[in-house]
Amino acid sequence: MPIYTAPTRDTRFVVNELLDLASYGNLPGFENATPDMIDTVINEAGRFCAEVLAPLNLVGDQHGCVRHDDGSVSTPPGFKEAYQQFRESGWGTVAQPEEFGGQGFPHVLGFVLEEFMGTSNQAFAMYPGLGAGAVAALTAAGSEEQKSTYLPKMVAGEWLGTMNLTEPQCGTDLGMIRTKAEPNGDGSYAITGTKIFISAGEHDLTENIIHLVLAKTPGAPDSTKGISLFVVPKFLVNADGSLGDRNGVSCGSIEHKMGIHGNSTCVLNYDGAKGWLLGEENKGLAAMFVMMNAARLGVGIQGLAQAEVAYQNAVAYALDRRQGRALTGPADPEAKADLIFVHPDVRRMLMDAKVFTEGMRALCLWGALLVDLSHKAPTAEEREQADALIGLMTPVMKGYGTDKGYDVATNMQQVFGGHGYIEEWGMSQFVRDARIAMIYEGTNGVQAMDLCGRKLGSKGGAAIQAFFKLVDDEIAAAKGNEKLAVLATRLEKALGEQKAATMWFMQNAMANPNNLGAGAHNYMHLMGIVVLGLMWLRMSKVALEKLAGEPEDKAFYEAKLVSAKYYAERFLPDAGALRRKLEAGSEHMMALGAEAFQTAA
Repeated sequence: MPIYTAPTRDTRFVVNELLDLASYGNLPGFENATPDMIDTVINEAGRFCAEVLAPLNLVGDQHGCVRHDDGSVSTPPGFKEAYQQFRESGWGTVAQPEEFGGQGFPHVLGFVLEEFMGTSNQAFAMYPGLGAGAVAALTAAGSEEQKSTYLPKMVAGEWLGTMNLTEPQCGTDLGMIRTKAEPNGDGSYAITGTKIFISAGEHDLTENIIHLVLAKTPGAPDSTKGISLFVVPKFLVNADGSLGDRNGVSCGSIEHKMGIHGNSTCVLNYDGAKGWLLGEENKGLAAMFVMMNAARLGVGIQGLAQAEVAYQNAVAYALDRRQGRALTGPADPEAKADLIFVHPDVRRMLMDAKVFTEGMRALCLWGALLVDLSHKAPTAEEREQADALIGLMTPVMKGYGTDKGYDVATNMQQVFGGHGYIEEWGMSQFVRDARIAMIYEGTNGVQAMDLCGRKLGSKGGAAIQAFFKLVDDEIAAAKGNEKLAVLATRLEKALGEQKAATMWFMQNAMANPNNLGAGAHNYMHLMGIVVLGLMWLRMSKVALEKLAGEPEDKAFYEAKLVSAKYYAERFLPDAGALRRKLEAGSEHMMALGAEAFQTAA
């Protein structure tokens, strides 16, 4: 049976010591985030996820969701009861707006909960996760009537939400959607069409589901400029807030997937369903992007989450399984074999996982702080800078985070040897669940193109230049400390590779856009390596400060320093290889005709 314990100690380190969240108490929404409250939220969230959600993870994978003949869907055994506990405990309200019944805590604490939930049970976590995204979109673009109608129930978790983009003929290219929205003459629209891959599209956890649906109105441009966004509830809502008639939306089927079986990924059929315009007509994509960006950050956390749970189980196995002898001589002469933990190749995989998960946790929570500061920093300049940085980080967190999260999950499966291939150990599920994160909310190739094609050049490159200055300044400050100098110097070299790659794009992408497309994925990984290097530099600085005071948990901080050195030795050098790959351009990548790829002649 797989295990899970929430990494509360490392999370407290990031939130309290690295980010020093309590120091932002003068900002709106931060005043209640006192050190005691922060620790309480972290510890209790960890306990809830480990005790309530984690035991259902395997159940969800093995049982899955069931669609009935009437189109209704039952979630796996135990999910409905767990959701009731989740809602009654108020976990879904942690980072939600107070005006609609939320607790109004910073997004940082919301991201902590997202990690713990995703690690303990990713399929379950997606239900409230999509609901939170729908709340964000309604808050940003909804009318006052729409907000008052839907948000109190959604924030309370009594209703959940979805996002409906994809159709059979279109995924990334949303300009190709065919779903139609015909005016009814009373301010509502009749929505007709088919949406696929709709996570949490139908279920039995709540009495109503609020679908946010992309569709085109009559005469709208046949492109992304003609897309509008509509609120389409599963059950219509009466004027007094009670539920009325069933709307014309139904679950046609549940997709047969390789993973996240506990989440109902549905084909939804809209047959004249009544919906209401959310935001402005033909500007639905901008409104939906509020939800999509929140989802992309959430998927980045899923990359971390599956890496973390796979890592925990691999460590436990490596400290129990005996095979062979240590290369330097028997580590345990009294036993017939040594623990596999002593073997360098096993240790390599475990160390790779350790430095990724701890570095990625720091990045995700720093990203959450940037989200908070983009709305609540005291000056317009600070808000703008935070917004630019999180915009730049979003595709990196989603793309690099899930690529590496999947790599870690497969390596942790490798630690188990043949047992990793056997379902009862649970490692197969972690690998299968991790794989989807590289695909949905925009494939990682799309994330790379968003980073390189949109974010790098945005506002004349202001965001990337701000990032370069941020890292340069922290490197310069660290070089003055001889205990940080080696890490700082190696990070500086990796940053230099990223700067050179950026310049190469500037010189070569305009003349041939394929050069940008050919190198975008390499650039995204290069930046991921650099930004995790920044996180390890920051963590090392904090660890040294703490060790100077002879803390009780001295070993924790010493391990941070060793891990940082490992990251510098084993991850930062990859930046140079990625730059050289990028600079190879697109000539040979794009040279062959289709016939050269068709080998079954």
